[in-house]
Parts: sequence; C-alpha cells; structure tokens
Amino acid sequence: DASDSWGISVSFISIILLPIVGNAAEHAGAIIFAFKNKLDISLGVALGSATQISMFVVPLCVITAWIMGIKMDLNFNLLETGSLALSIIVMAFALQDGTSHYMKGLVLLLLYIVIGACFFVSKTPLRFGRVGDKDFHAFCYSFAMSCVALSES
Repeated sequence: DASDSWGISVSFISIILLPIVGNAAEHAGAIIFAFKNKLDISLGVALGSATQISMFVVPLCVITAWIMGIKMDLNFNLLETGSLALSIIVMAFALQDGTSHYMKGLVLLLLYIVIGACFFVSKTPLRFGRVGDKDFHAFCYSFAMSCVALSES
C-alpha cells in the first residue's frame, strides 16, 4: 500500500529504505567505529550482520512461505542479481589490500547511490502465490529483498 500511495516501487522500499531505517543504530555504530580508526570492528558489524541474515533469515522466509503454501523462491530478476554481484566485486576490491581512505568510501557510496537509483526507476512486478496472501507475500518479498540489500552493504 505504501508503494502505491507514494508512487515508489516495492523494490526500492525493500532494498534501499527498509534496511537504512531498520538498521540505523547498527549503521551508526559502524560509522562511529570507522571514525575511531577501528576498521576491523566496523567491518565486523557491517558484514557480520549481513552474513547472519543471508544465511538464516532468507532461508527461513522461504521455508515459512513454503509451509504456508505461498509461492516464494530466491529467483531474483536481472537487476537484483546484477547489483548483488557488482557490490560483492566492488567490496572485494575495496577490502583487498587491507587499507582504507576516502576514495574507497566514496566509490562504495556512489555504487550504493547508483544501485538505489536503478531500483528507484525500476518497476518490478510482485510474484504472488495465492490470491488472498498478497499482504503476507509482499512482506516476505520485502524482507527477503532487504536481506539481500544488507548483504550488499
């Protein structure tokens, strides 16, 4: 309903807005640790939670939807798969030498802005299973997409 009333795609809400708002305290902690030159703790906070969500929460959503008889799988479209692959590659290059400076942060921030702009202009159709379960499936779809976004950051 928020997507329809705001005129924003569900993908943008679930991949960009929901992770930013939902994990604001965690992001703030990672930024504070980065300002204090504790890059290992900052990376541990950012990448550790993304790993936990991608390894536990996304499969749990798929299994729960399967038990409830709702068609939900991890069959992501080209934009979602491409943005995930691109973010993993850029992050691997940024962490490769073990140092950090403002240019690497700027590149990562610009990549996030470009991915956000792509999801802002795209209108991804929802893939619902049963007719009466649109609300639950939209929640599961948004939750799975936010987990993918968390693993990107």
